Amino acid sequence: MTASSASTITRLSPAKLNLFLHITGKRDDGYHDLQTVFRLLDWGDYLHFSVSVNAVTSTVDNDSDADRLCHQLLMLDGAETITASIEDNLIFKAARALLASAIQSNPLPEQLAQVHITLDKNLPMGAGLGGGSSNAATTMLVLNEIWQLNFTSDELIKIGATVGADVPIFIFGQDAIAMGIGEELTTIDLPDQQYLVLTPDAHVNTAKLFAHPKLQRDITPLSIDTIRSKYADYVQTLIASYYNVFAPVVTSLAPAVTEALSYLQGLEAKAMGTARMTGSGSAVFLPLDASVTTDKKLLAKWIEDAPCSGYIVGNLKKTYDL
Repeated sequence: MTASSASTITRLSPAKLNLFLHITGKRDDGYHDLQTVFRLLDWGDYLHFSVSVNAVTSTVDNDSDADRLCHQLLMLDGAETITASIEDNLIFKAARALLASAIQSNPLPEQLAQVHITLDKNLPMGAGLGGGSSNAATTMLVLNEIWQLNFTSDELIKIGATVGADVPIFIFGQDAIAMGIGEELTTIDLPDQQYLVLTPDAHVNTAKLFAHPKLQRDITPLSIDTIRSKYADYVQTLIASYYNVFAPVVTSLAPAVTEALSYLQGLEAKAMGTARMTGSGSAVFLPLDASVTTDKKLLAKWIEDAPCSGYIVGNLKKTYDL
């Protein structure tokens, strides 16, 4: 795409679920090693990228120039209630990281198009659904094309990891086993699935969760082959060795999450699935058996009776290619 073209690109910025989430140890750098299976959903935010006929000359030498250039190139709408300053928004941080990496590794194109990004925000913040990280990843993928920076997916994943631990999975663009801080990704094929997702109005600070004395941090790692071959142990129902380590901590701190999870647990027998929490946020979900998903009246009743907002969503059936 050239700087002179005028067009709008719209992309789904999908949510994710953690089918389980283990902490296997603490790293020397202060971060924690995780093990999880990410499931991408066909539900999320939408980002609209309007490419201007106006272009900016990319005369840059250092990181401060990248910051200045990013301000010249980007306009962002729809994120005013998320952060007080555009510099703190993950969309802007992702664009800046992309430009900074391009400055360091490649000569930038002589002219870069100005881009007006509009965010249609559907995912609640702090829910463990990865909304902000997904916004960042979608921004990097689309701007990499618009600005013709020619980063590979692997290179974008490395850049994305500097923006946030969950950014790489959304650049990866498909269900995956994740290790490290979430950037070591291995593909996994899972059966199509629908879920009842509840989003209680609650938020617990992530740093507080990681510092909590009751958080389990020493789960023995599972092999990639085990996670791949025995997905029946955690996809629909959970056997004892799979769980979300944050769930007991979050439910002890946030009564609304406890209420939502208890509600889903009351539906487990009919849904033939195990309710659980995703990520380190407040959202909870229940996998639905295929026989239940055909009963639209029943699903509507479950959402109507829920103690908070509820959604019937499915897995993302293919990667969201540019």
